[in-house]
Amino acid sequence: MGTGSRVLLGFLAGVVAVGGLVVWAGYSRAVAAARERLSHGSQVIASARFGQIEFATMGAGTSLLVSHGAGGGFDQVAAAVGPMVAAGFQIIAPSRFGYLRSANPSDPSPANQADAYAELLDSLRLERVSVMGISAGALAALEFAIRYPARCRSLVILVPAATVAGGATPIPGGLPEQSRLAKAVVSRVVGSDLLYWIGLTLAPDRMIRAVLATDPKVVARASPSERQRALTILRNVLPMSERQQGLQNDAHYASTPQSLALEQIRVPTLLISLEDDFYRTFEPAKIIAARIPGARLVTYPTGGHVWVGHDPEVFAEVVGFLRTQD
Repeated sequence: MGTGSRVLLGFLAGVVAVGGLVVWAGYSRAVAAARERLSHGSQVIASARFGQIEFATMGAGTSLLVSHGAGGGFDQVAAAVGPMVAAGFQIIAPSRFGYLRSANPSDPSPANQADAYAELLDSLRLERVSVMGISAGALAALEFAIRYPARCRSLVILVPAATVAGGATPIPGGLPEQSRLAKAVVSRVVGSDLLYWIGLTLAPDRMIRAVLATDPKVVARASPSERQRALTILRNVLPMSERQQGLQNDAHYASTPQSLALEQIRVPTLLISLEDDFYRTFEPAKIIAARIPGARLVTYPTGGHVWVGHDPEVFAEVVGFLRTQD
């Protein structure tokens, strides 16, 4: 090998090394910022049955317990409920089983999660609350309304990622709308902060479709604030490694047909879903609304799983509904 070739190879090796350092530095900064964001704002209580339960509270007024979606934690709720706090609600935001600092018991079922919510409310000396379940958090919210009717003032279910016995199609891992690449992205990045960050950096549209179950074209056409909201939801999944157990729980329970005694729910109930949600929450929302006496269903034709383009409308619906129950 000539001197020129050796110089060229040395130069290319140096470029690769520098590129690797740049990538690692960007990744390290992103994860450090995520961990800093999680380092404050939450508390932990010790539950006799379920181990520690992490939660955050925000605002003052009528109490609303929010059961967060997949990939979340108390922080997912905190980033989204500013309008609710401004409208005069006290938000209680637990991290569900297997998420962040909440324990992952041997049976992390939605029914047990509902019981854990009751223990949390006991510790906060709250006898009665409204409950909102979002995405994969909908099952635990429904179970709470069934198991604790005297403690549930009203119920809101947004984009329910649930397979309800009697008609819904399994949700995670079987979506015909998703390409093989999109499914591979989801399966490979779970538990890997680095792979997730690389996906965010190099293929944000793929991640919007695969993780947020939303058409990237809908996001591109949305207002700047709505585009930013979608990207913030994506970024706030970091560190994914601290949510891995919760994600695995959600993948199991959301895709397993649930026999829920929905007809027993007697509290005022509002459901919201979107027709183009790639997680197929539209049909479960219709089934749940039909089985809960007096439930109201609000739908939108587009917006995907995170209702892009409809955030002000969705919160206006929720606030208006909850205020009628005061």
